[in-house]
Amino acid sequence: MKVTELGLPGLKIIEPRRFGDARGWFAEVWQDARYRDAGIRETFVQDNMARSTRGVLRGLHAQEPHAQGKLVQVFVGRVFDVAVDLRRGSPTFRQWHGIELDGDTGTQFYVPPGFGHGYYVLSDFALFGYKTTDRYSPESEFGVRWNDPGIGIDWPIEGEPILSDKDRTAPLLADLDAARLTPFVA
Repeated sequence: MKVTELGLPGLKIIEPRRFGDARGWFAEVWQDARYRDAGIRETFVQDNMARSTRGVLRGLHAQEPHAQGKLVQVFVGRVFDVAVDLRRGSPTFRQWHGIELDGDTGTQFYVPPGFGHGYYVLSDFALFGYKTTDRYSPESEFGVRWNDPGIGIDWPIEGEPILSDKDRTAPLLADLDAARLTPFVA
């Protein structure tokens, strides 16, 4: 597998190796020792899957306490996936990275604990899956508005995105109590 470190500490793009022939292809999409060697040392405790239609935007979501690292990938379709550094005291606080993920390539995106995460569906529908390093904790969950001008994500959106009420009314980052954010650890 090929691992690319990104400019925001901890973010990684992972390209699992595919073995193909006339029948199709095979890929190993998770193996603990190999991912540990790639610098992902957290233990994954939960797998999630979502099916969404074109124009759906989910995010930006985070948890504190119980911050979740996420290993995300698309199994069918295409999404624009975004991670925002929300770690209190981080030298890259508020910076974001976006990447197009699709089921044809199987590229994965590792989002460390303390980052906000969201995605926008580019295809007719997408089947999106991710492993998390902590369980979902409704009392710890919070959101940041997807179009927060203080972050300035350049979403490839056509028209108005389809949002949940929770995402539509999420606060701006500047309006959040800093205690809600995961502290940065160098």
